[in-house]
Amino acid sequence: MVQSSATGGGYAYRIATVAAAAGLLFGFDIAVINGALVFLRVQFALTELQTEIAAGALLLGCAFGASMAGPLSDRLGRRRILIASAALFALSSIGAALPHNLAEFISARLAAGIATGIASMLAPLYIAENSPPAIRGRLVTFNQMAIVTGILIAYTVNWALAGLGPQCWRWMFAFAAAPAIVFWAGLLFVPESPRWLVKQGRDFEALQILDRLSGPVEAAHQLREIQDAVREEQDSLRQLLQPGFRVPLIIAVTLAILQQITGVNTVLYYGTLIFRDQVGQQSNTSAIGLNVIIGSINFLATILAIAIIDKAGRKPLLLASTGGMAVSLVLIGAAFRVHPVPAALVLAAILAYVVSFGIGMGPGVWVLMSELFPTRIRGRAMAIATVALWLASLLLTVTFLSLVSAIGASGTFWLYAGLSAFTFVFIWRVVPETRRKSLEEIERMWQPRGVVEMPSEGS
Repeated sequence: MVQSSATGGGYAYRIATVAAAAGLLFGFDIAVINGALVFLRVQFALTELQTEIAAGALLLGCAFGASMAGPLSDRLGRRRILIASAALFALSSIGAALPHNLAEFISARLAAGIATGIASMLAPLYIAENSPPAIRGRLVTFNQMAIVTGILIAYTVNWALAGLGPQCWRWMFAFAAAPAIVFWAGLLFVPESPRWLVKQGRDFEALQILDRLSGPVEAAHQLREIQDAVREEQDSLRQLLQPGFRVPLIIAVTLAILQQITGVNTVLYYGTLIFRDQVGQQSNTSAIGLNVIIGSINFLATILAIAIIDKAGRKPLLLASTGGMAVSLVLIGAAFRVHPVPAALVLAAILAYVVSFGIGMGPGVWVLMSELFPTRIRGRAMAIATVALWLASLLLTVTFLSLVSAIGASGTFWLYAGLSAFTFVFIWRVVPETRRKSLEEIERMWQPRGVVEMPSEGS
């Protein structure tokens, strides 16, 4: 039995590693614009509004892709739709490297956004549905680990290519085609979600996968739980609005929105412009180089989150994260009130903000979004929450430069600090703990009284 468990754990890790490659491409695609944007602005003579549109085009595609991913994955399977997204990642990477005008670039980035939106919704869901409960949180954070790895790779590639001249941005985008092809190939060797198979009446196939994941005794128990959950559920979006599921939907959508509007993508998308235009005395290459430092710290913070999320729990990490974000954003705003703006202080405050986000709000929101819903409607419910996340990210991205012009860099970051403080209160008062509970146990927790008196861990 010990041997089966160890083998199953290794199998679960292999599945999670392949699926998390979607997160790597997701991270690369959202971050590559950071370094490319300074060259794109010159190449196409972009205005401030056009710069925001160029940065935000991916996010509009993300919202569309996430809205498609849920229904398609519920109908055709998680794995098939991930395979389609891998192909679209590769094609859109080449497309973004070839445009002759802004309209062509926006079209390619919209396509990349569709692939990113699909991956952002399906990768954590697929990992959660192929993970033993004891290590599910750790495995789902593989996706966030892959995202920050992709971000770091994008920053590093941007920095390495920045010296190649004004056309270097084309190579920055084209780079993602190679890992997209590797991701596509890896998906050919992983199984379908056992929970999706049960919904299709393919119980024997589901049992075989669960056996490899958890051993024969636990697999039989998990299969019965999944079968019971599927029988009790109606395949209808109306169920999301029933009292037992209305509150988890509200929690997931609210967390998704708050994860974005607390400002993280101002660093991911506009970090180079912040250091070059707001701090000053920075060349394109040095400004991009500072983002490599930020990406490295984000990477290390996510490693820490993976190590402790199944020990500390989701809620404590989210509270520590949002509290640290609020304080860091206040410091960033204060740094921009000093003249001349101290580059070292701005960098230190941004690093503190990135660490705070990376240990909690980054991975924790994705973990909770993958855990809160029952099997039959999980794909659709996560699609709604993920669409909300991408629309919030789009709103943040297309307003940042305008906000800085209207109320200054200090006022903008203090606004995000206030939103972080609100997020702390929301998590403290509303969000439940889901650590070490099976997906079916979490579903049953909502049923008797909704979430008015949500039992906390250990009660």
